[in-house]
Amino acid sequence: MARINLLPWRAERRKQREREFFIQLGVAFGAALVALIGWSLWMDARIENQGERNTYLQAEIKQLDDRIAKIKDLEKVRADLLQRKQIIEQLQANRSQMVHLFDEMVKTIPASARLAGMKQSGESMSLDGVAQSNSSVAEYMRNIEASPWMGHADLRKTENTHDASRMPYSFGLDVRLNSPAETDAPAGSSTAAPPATPAAAVPAPLAQAAQAMTAKPASSGTAASATRAAAPPAAPAPTGAKP
Repeated sequence: MARINLLPWRAERRKQREREFFIQLGVAFGAALVALIGWSLWMDARIENQGERNTYLQAEIKQLDDRIAKIKDLEKVRADLLQRKQIIEQLQANRSQMVHLFDEMVKTIPASARLAGMKQSGESMSLDGVAQSNSSVAEYMRNIEASPWMGHADLRKTENTHDASRMPYSFGLDVRLNSPAETDAPAGSSTAAPPATPAAAVPAPLAQAAQAMTAKPASSGTAASATRAAAPPAAPAPTGAKP
């Protein structure tokens, strides 16, 4: 006898499929959620790692900036020390220059001129003064150019102030300074020994007499005659002298 299922099996199968669909959908959603959470954690880890690296790099950059600042300070100190060293060496080389300059100014200035001011700037010096006339200024310039410690002199100005003083002309000079090399010989070597003069030539008669004395004479008469021949003639007595 055949059995006939009168139950709503189609509805039951539809519900079964719906349950399977929702289960698969839930599994897929769960997997997607887990993947999303994992990706989020991974990105957070990468961001944190990059933040740590950035912090480390910033700390290193700050240390390098501090070192660079120290290096710049050291370079500045080095430049200052080199400048001081150059100044000290220049002063050491020119420490006697002012003494010679004052001495030369006293020697070169004529009696008809007088200095009113001076200013040194490096290797040049400016002189201001008064003089009786332009010829006195010209004489002063010639004396300056002849000095070993002062070189070429340029006339900056010269004018007649028309006052009642004895020196009505005011002048200004620009002088270039020199540093001559030490040419004086050291003490004790100034009086050098005179060069040796060549030996005087021996006269022929004296040479013959010396050869005759050193050689074995043939006879005493021959040696005596050679000696008499070698003797120089007597100098004539001066006129008016007593015999």
